[in-house]
Amino acid sequence: MIRHTVVFTLRHASGSAEEESFLQAGRALEHIPTVEKFEQLRQISPKNSFRFGFSMEFADQAAYDAYNVHPVHEQFVRDRWQPEVTDFLEIDYVLL
Repeated sequence: MIRHTVVFTLRHASGSAEEESFLQAGRALEHIPTVEKFEQLRQISPKNSFRFGFSMEFADQAAYDAYNVHPVHEQFVRDRWQPEVTDFLEIDYVLL
């Protein structure tokens, strides 16, 4: 199992329609066939400046690779992520 996580900050004002539009668009990722346990999260720790997180799981490397090249993922990254995210940190985990 691979747990894919990303924390990020948007260029939009907190609570704005643009912020909500981005988060709504991000929900399309959970419908990619290999995605399991998709979650959108609000980051609350004062220890960093990130505001949101996405978390999802994949059965194996092949499932994760299929997600990365899926047209819905590629379109989201191109059309929403790249122009709207100002900073992010991606971490992918496997169980020990």
